[in-house]
Amino acid sequence: MISKGCEQCAKGGKMVLFVYGYCDQRDCFYCPLGENRKNVQQVYANERPVEDDEDIVQEAKLMDALGTSITGGEPQEVLDRTCRYLRLLKDEFGEDHHTHLYTGITGGRENVRRLSEAGLDEIRFHPPYEQWGDLHGTEWEEILYTAREEGLTPAFEIPGIRAEPEFLEFLDEGAAEFCNVNEFEMSDGNYERMQEAGYELQEDHMSAVDGSKEAILEEMADHEKVYFCTSVFKDAAQHRSRLKRMARNVRREFDDVTEDGTLVYGKTTVSPQRIRDLGVPEEFYTVKSDHVEVAWWLLEEMVEEGDIDSGEIVEQYPTYDGQVVERTPLA
Repeated sequence: MISKGCEQCAKGGKMVLFVYGYCDQRDCFYCPLGENRKNVQQVYANERPVEDDEDIVQEAKLMDALGTSITGGEPQEVLDRTCRYLRLLKDEFGEDHHTHLYTGITGGRENVRRLSEAGLDEIRFHPPYEQWGDLHGTEWEEILYTAREEGLTPAFEIPGIRAEPEFLEFLDEGAAEFCNVNEFEMSDGNYERMQEAGYELQEDHMSAVDGSKEAILEEMADHEKVYFCTSVFKDAAQHRSRLKRMARNVRREFDDVTEDGTLVYGKTTVSPQRIRDLGVPEEFYTVKSDHVEVAWWLLEEMVEEGDIDSGEIVEQYPTYDGQVVERTPLA
């Protein structure tokens, strides 16, 4: 089974709203947060630092967001902030803008009521790993029913550390609507701690943990309400689809959009006047403070014919931070 939130994510249509970098409940050895996100107050909409509400609205529009996932740190620890952003999203984009939230604490009835009234659709709980298999009869069982009573869709979202039958029991009992299991991964943020805990990378893989998914696939993934999300799918489908959505909206007339959703253009340090003298139409170049960006195929042709000494072809993400993927010199 795949939830509505996951359907939108698979299409690259979910904006990620990072509302808070602190999590006071525990310091999980597998926490993937990097140094720029861990223990910070800064809010991010995807890669964009949020200084005001308009930043969130603009980022959502740039990617034609179908919905938003709210994460941290711990979003419930800044409940006023989280609820304000939920209301903002619903007011701006309507009730069909699907919202889900990841949380590592139960929070209680008052919290889930406030989240529901603010516009949250789906709440995904991540109980402490140390309590897995012992959740029945605790606040974790109670909060699932409480969330449902308050109008939310309750679910589990857990890292694929091990197969845990108790999560299937909650599904069969009707307490949780679904359970997402994310392939266990190592990242820059958790690599050292994961190695100290005895985990290693899968051979020929950039992030998946060795031996982390076989038992889960065997014992859990056959359940109709369990969805196993692989690291390959996250990278190849979700991320690429989001980039493509953004690229369509931010590309300039002369930017080439690749199958991976990146933008390709030419860059040269010759003067803008030289570009004009060569007859390049205005729509095929942009003047920056210390260089000119131009259609890559035109720049390649001008360098080959000796009209310009040098330049480079740049491939970059269409995101706010504009991360460069590759530079190819022309000379």
